Amino acid sequence: MKNLTVDIDQNSGFCFGVVYAIEMAEEILLEEGKLYCLGDIVHNDEEVHRLEKMGLQIINHETLKELKNAKVLIRAHGEPPSTYKIALENQLDLIDASCPVVLKLQNRIKNAYDKAEKIYIYGKHGHAEVMGLIGQTNKEAVVFQSLEELDLNSLPSYISLYSQTTKSTDNFYKIIDKLKEKGIEVNANDTICRQVSNRDKELKKFASQYEKIIFVSGTKSSNGKVLYNICKQQNENTYFVSNKEQVQEEWFDPKDRVGVCGATSTPMWLMEEVQKRILTF
Repeated sequence: MKNLTVDIDQNSGFCFGVVYAIEMAEEILLEEGKLYCLGDIVHNDEEVHRLEKMGLQIINHETLKELKNAKVLIRAHGEPPSTYKIALENQLDLIDASCPVVLKLQNRIKNAYDKAEKIYIYGKHGHAEVMGLIGQTNKEAVVFQSLEELDLNSLPSYISLYSQTTKSTDNFYKIIDKLKEKGIEVNANDTICRQVSNRDKELKKFASQYEKIIFVSGTKSSNGKVLYNICKQQNENTYFVSNKEQVQEEWFDPKDRVGVCGATSTPMWLMEEVQKRILTF
């Protein structure tokens, strides 16, 4: 035995929007044994598999168009107006678990679009939340992942800037400063979820307290990739795993203090499984 000490970061795990969506899904599945979900309910394969065993069926937008008279969960990421239109036409019973923070952002973008503002969104191309946001603008909003994607010389003199809720706060404000340096007037709307953005500082502190860090996340999670890199920068002995089987005994030295943490899409039960496996070494 290596006599390892293993602690779980209590600030890691599901954000409240994901908790809300999963609790809603579980309640219906326990009562009815079946529920459709439009897209992965959370970007974590292990959690999705757990819910699929309860009767959750993941569908895409093409399947939604063919579905009639069924119950469908809208996940925390939110959806564009076109989804609600399809649901109405197909007599679908929508269980809307859109995160309140995302819904508020959608409404703000819709109001700005109705005022004919030039809308720019700092976010990941193709991300489910971003698709819901640009849907509020009839797909006219400009989405960019970095300023390098934009021709700053041809930008309007006045823009309304928003952010995907899970982006970096520091990067968002750097973008604002650079736009202003170019003489562009920016109506900046800080729409980043603080429960997510504050994880940066919390994780830096957590990662610095241990010899080894095991970061638990699904490979599809954008948030997971960002937070893993933050841990890695703080502690070079950081390892990325998606399940307990991927944890290797040779990573650890005798009497190591090990920290286990994860993304906003990582369930606590999965981090606990990883902890238990490490303690067997």
